Amino acid sequence: MAAVPLPPLPQSPEGFSNPFLLNGPKGFAEFTPLPENDGTFVRLDLPDVPEECVRVCISGSKKAVIVYGEAPKVHAHDSSSRKYLTIIETVCTCCDFSSFTYQMSDGVLRLLLSKTSTDPSSCIPVLAFCYGEGLSGDNTDDHGKVYESKQLENGSLYVRLDMPGVPKDNFAVTVANGIVKVTGQAPSVSHDSAGRFYSGDVAMLSAPVNIPSRRIKTIAKNGVIRLLIPPL
Repeated sequence: MAAVPLPPLPQSPEGFSNPFLLNGPKGFAEFTPLPENDGTFVRLDLPDVPEECVRVCISGSKKAVIVYGEAPKVHAHDSSSRKYLTIIETVCTCCDFSSFTYQMSDGVLRLLLSKTSTDPSSCIPVLAFCYGEGLSGDNTDDHGKVYESKQLENGSLYVRLDMPGVPKDNFAVTVANGIVKVTGQAPSVSHDSAGRFYSGDVAMLSAPVNIPSRRIKTIAKNGVIRLLIPPL
């Protein structure tokens, strides 16, 4: 009999945006002022986006940094590709963005932004985010961005879940008493405020048995893990 998906219920009472996140920064984005060089560090979660599919630019007004990321369909059973658009604006009227550097790895974009100011004494180093994601397909509810599942004609269950920041070797899949669990450890990189730990039950087999995890085919990259769970 086929495995059945388990809904992505929050694993922690802390109100994390990702229901599989147990600890670490809560949001899809964070920024940290860097007083030592008058810059700003920005972390953006762009799960499934490879490095070559990210574009970053400063607007013509120099008041905003625009980030665009495209996550192509990796597997035939993905409901759709995904596109991300984030606009980071400076609230201070005396400041302009002057330059940036960035690093993209494991579904996370890390930016170092530099600004120039005409009146540093009155500058208020505040940024505003406009964070949007376009996602088409069957999963468009609150958790559709981070999770999807599909029963296949051959009896297998396909599951995709986002754990941005987790390297492909830091995912683990276990099966105990018929429950398929996925965990992932995302280390702190650059100026991240902390690392992140994800864990969640994603599927239930038709019988409360233990099976070797090697029977479940996994694809892990760009902060996303995909599972093909065969029927018993």
